Formats: sequence, C-alpha cells, structure tokens
Amino acid sequence: MQTRLNSTHSHLYDRDYYLWLQTTLEQIKTGKLEQVDWVNLIAEIEDMSRRERKAIFSNLKILLMHLLKYQHQPEKRSNSWLFTILEHRQRILEDLEISPSLGNYLVECYPKSYQNARKLTSVETGLSLSYFPELSPFTLEETLNPEYLPAGD
Repeated sequence: MQTRLNSTHSHLYDRDYYLWLQTTLEQIKTGKLEQVDWVNLIAEIEDMSRRERKAIFSNLKILLMHLLKYQHQPEKRSNSWLFTILEHRQRILEDLEISPSLGNYLVECYPKSYQNARKLTSVETGLSLSYFPELSPFTLEETLNPEYLPAGD
C-alpha cells in the first residue's frame, strides 16, 4: 500500500504541482506522514536551498557590476544605475533578513561573484579586463551599505 500511495503522489507531483503542494501540506498538518511523497518533498527542499543561494549570487553579481560601472564610468552615471544598485542591495538585504544564515554563503561567494561581475563589466563597457582591479575595491559592508557609492576614477 505504501508504494502505491507514493506512486500516486509522485504522479500528482508531475501532473499538478500546486495540488501536490496543498496535498502534502495537508498530510503533514494532519499527521498523515505515511502518505507524504517524501522523495519529491526532499527534492523540493533541496531545490529551494539552491534557489536561495543562486539568488544571492546573482543579485550580488549585478550589484557589483553596477558599482564597478559607477566607479569607472562617472560620465555615464544614470538614475538607472542608481536604481539597479538600490534594487539589488534591497533584494540581498531582504533575503538576509528572511534567512540570516545566507550571510555565510554571501561571504563565501563574494570573491567569485566579483570575478564574474568584473568579466561581465569588461564586456559590457568595452574596457579591458585589466582595467578593473583583480580584487574587489569594495568591502562586503560597503557593497551592501544603502548609503555607499564609490568615488569615480
């Protein structure tokens, strides 16, 4: 019976994701743990963790790109750049407020995110990669500080 239930729930997962979520939630709330589609639930929780980390990395990369552009192209500064800097700072800070433990990942991924931002900024601006410092000219605190904007070259 257990295999048949799991097979039915797995099929529901493939057929109607929202209904699967609602059914799974109800099963957990009512203590019907033997009916829970554990395989897909575990996969979903793992995927949620990856998505949270990916969002932090992506928002940080975009923020760093715009800080680099702001610093190295003062003549091209725009409200659009300021908006992007503010928007991605807010996204990161909101994620950290909801999940403070992502702060450890933010510290861990900062160097790689900066390297990606540096390369993308070089391509976007047409400036040589060597024009941008190998190590981030911004500390993590400056990067996230809503009041911080780098001085121009």
